[in-house]
Amino acid sequence: MDFYFLLFSLFVPRIVLLAYFLLFPQLYPANFVPQWADILLGILFPRVLILIYIYQNMGYENPWFWTHLLVAILAYFTGGWRSYVWRVNRYNDEITNV
Repeated sequence: MDFYFLLFSLFVPRIVLLAYFLLFPQLYPANFVPQWADILLGILFPRVLILIYIYQNMGYENPWFWTHLLVAILAYFTGGWRSYVWRVNRYNDEITNV
C-alpha cells in the first residue's frame, strides 16, 4: 500500500478514498471487498473500509493497522466539532449558573 494513502487517510479518509479511486487507480489498494460494499462503506464508514484494506494487504500485526484502529475509535467515540462545541457550551453554562 502507498505510504501517502495510509498517512492522509488518517485525517481525511473519504477524500483520500475518492482521490485515489479517481486520480490514482493504479495505487488504489487491492482488495476482495465487493463493489457494493466498497461504495457503502466508503460513504458511511470510510475508516472501517481502510482498516479492511490494511488488514487484507498488510495484516493486523502492522503498526498502520493499530494506528488507524486507534484513530477510528477516537473519531467515532469522542465525536467531532459539534460534540466539542456542545461540551464547551455545557461547561460555560454550568459556570454561569453557579
